[in-house]
Amino acid sequence: MPAPEQHRDTDSWPLEGAIRVETTPPQGWDEHTVDLPNGHVYQSLEWAAHRAASGWLPRYLLLPGGPGVLALLRPWPQIGGFSAYLPRGPVPDSDPAADAARLVGVADLLAHEGIDVVAADAEVPASPAYADALKRAGFHPIEEIQPSRHRMSLPLAGRVEAGVFEGISKSTRQRIRQAESSDIVVVRHDARLGRGGVGEGFAPPPEPTPVALDRFYDLLLETGERRHFSFGPRSSFVAWWVAAHRAGHLVYLEARAAGGFPLAGLLMYRHGRRLTTVHSGDHEAARRDHPGALHLLRWRAIQLALREGRDEMDLGGVDVTGARREPHEGDATYGLYQHKRSFGAEGVELAGAHEKVIRPNRYRVGRLMARLSRMLDRTPAGDATQDASSGQGGEA
Repeated sequence: MPAPEQHRDTDSWPLEGAIRVETTPPQGWDEHTVDLPNGHVYQSLEWAAHRAASGWLPRYLLLPGGPGVLALLRPWPQIGGFSAYLPRGPVPDSDPAADAARLVGVADLLAHEGIDVVAADAEVPASPAYADALKRAGFHPIEEIQPSRHRMSLPLAGRVEAGVFEGISKSTRQRIRQAESSDIVVVRHDARLGRGGVGEGFAPPPEPTPVALDRFYDLLLETGERRHFSFGPRSSFVAWWVAAHRAGHLVYLEARAAGGFPLAGLLMYRHGRRLTTVHSGDHEAARRDHPGALHLLRWRAIQLALREGRDEMDLGGVDVTGARREPHEGDATYGLYQHKRSFGAEGVELAGAHEKVIRPNRYRVGRLMARLSRMLDRTPAGDATQDASSGQGGEA
C-alpha cells in the first residue's frame, strides 16, 4: 500500500475547515506544538526530522482551532499498511474530556488514511474522565514508550527565588552553598541567550556545544554503568541534542571544577510553560570530592526557569522499571526520588500510553513481519512503539 495521501502547500495558521494530514508542516509549526502551555519538544519539527533519519515517516495533522499533532508512521514490511505513534501528543489542555476527544478524532483520521494501529502518550494527568473516554473509543493502556509515567514537578508560578530556595530541604541547601563556595563553575549552553548574556551564576561555554554534548554522552555511559541503565547509539543521541539545542529547545548545564575539569552535567528541554530535566550524570570521583555539583546544577536550572517566567520546573521521572509507580524505600530509584523531593518537587501521575488497534489482523501480521525483519537484519520497521523513544534515557 502506498503512503497515505496528503494535502499540500499549507502555509497559514490558524486553520479553517476540516482536519487534515500534511507531509510538510505549515509555517509556525513549533509555535503551535512546542510553545503552547503544555507543549512538548517531541512534537517539534526537529524531532520529526530526527526520527525521519531512522525511517519514520512524519505526518503533520492540522486541527482547526487547535494545536498541530505530529504523527510518526512506520510501514509494515512486505504486507503494506502502517503503524502510527503520536510522541507526547496530542498536546493537552486543562480539560480531560477535550483531550480525549482530540485523540479520538486524530485516531479516526489516521484510520481513514490507512493506519492499522495508533499509539499515543500525551502528558495528560491521570483522571477517570480521560481513561473512560478512551476506553469507550476502543483504546487500551499499553506499556510506556518513554522511560517514566510519573514526573516530579516543582510549581513556580507566582513565586520568587528566595521563597523557592527556602522550600528546599536544609541538607540540599547546604550542599548547594558548599558547591558555590568551592568555586564550582556552571557553564550554560543555550541558543536562546538574551541581551544579558548567560546570566548571574552561569559562565559562557569555553568550547563549541557539540563538543560538550559529545562528552556528556560519555558521562551518561559512565553513570549508566554505575546505575544499571543503558543508552542508544552515540550518533543518534548527540545528533538530536545538537539539533534541539540549535532550535532553542534544549539547554545543557555543565558543572566544572575551578581548574576546568567537568564534574557533572544536566540536560533540559524548554517547552510549554516549563523546563524539563531529561538527563543528568556525574563522575563517581566528583561525588566524593565535589558532592554538591549535581545539587548546584539543579538549583541553577530552577533559577533559569524562574528568570524565564516559567510556571514549573519539571524534574523528570523516577518510575521503578516495569512497575510504573513512584519508588519505595529499597527500590533502585528511591535515592533519586528523595533527591528530587528535597527540592520541593511532588509526584504527578500521568494517564500513560494508550493504543487503539484499528485493523487487528493486519496489525498482528505486521508485528510478526517486523520481528522477522529485525531478526534477519533488514531495514528496521515495526510497530508504533519500536525505537520511538530514542533520545530519552535515565538520570543519575
